[in-house]
Amino acid sequence: MAILVLGSFSAFSQRKMKGGDAATAGMVRIPAGIYHPFLKANNKTVSVKIHSFYLDAHAVTNAEFLDFVKANPQWTRSKVSRLFADENYLKQWAGDFNIGNDRVLNSPVTNVSWFAAESYAKWMGKRLPTMEEWEYAANSAPVNAPKGEKLSTMILGWYSRPTPAVLPPVESTFKNGFGVYDMHGLIWEWVYDFNSIITGGDSRSAGALDKQFYCAAGSLNAVNKEDYASFMRFAFRESLKANYTVANLGFRCATDVDQK
Repeated sequence: MAILVLGSFSAFSQRKMKGGDAATAGMVRIPAGIYHPFLKANNKTVSVKIHSFYLDAHAVTNAEFLDFVKANPQWTRSKVSRLFADENYLKQWAGDFNIGNDRVLNSPVTNVSWFAAESYAKWMGKRLPTMEEWEYAANSAPVNAPKGEKLSTMILGWYSRPTPAVLPPVESTFKNGFGVYDMHGLIWEWVYDFNSIITGGDSRSAGALDKQFYCAAGSLNAVNKEDYASFMRFAFRESLKANYTVANLGFRCATDVDQK
């Protein structure tokens, strides 16, 4: 996928890139570990080593994204190119610099394209998490989950409910074992390589992968055939294009741990 990122780095963002506490404020350090992707490779379960990284404790809010738009007016509703965001970009806002409802200032921003999310992350001196990083962090169970209730069951319960007209604020659903909020239960989230399941350089054809996601044969190559929640996430990502905007699709940022 050809990637073009628009946006300018503010002096504030440049300072954040230098490291220290300011660079990771509002973020949680995710420890290193092993992630097992949803789909097998060559009929074998794959183990992926995840290096420690920082992840935003909650999704980017409308108020936070408004700061970005004010500093980068090329990302306002009236000026953004349709190459980088479709016609529904920020349609829930009242205007270019007006969210229009104080209740949603701390709600997650949605109707933002991948290009907009990536540009925001760059402006902040951060990046979008990779799909493997996001899935690894999202697999951590809620700290106060009802006894005996599986994470997948909780996720499917959320998938079954319609998206409310006004999204709740961030940190309104559960916090998981890593200390990250709302990985499930509030919005879907962009990842850096959202379509890598198709563009990845393995021996399987894109046509074969399409069949895996859109017909019953898809479960044959899944590590856990009962994990329908993961199946839906991967299928949803595959349906996206980088300029798409969706009413319940937002994002959060990540950054690397200083390996020095």
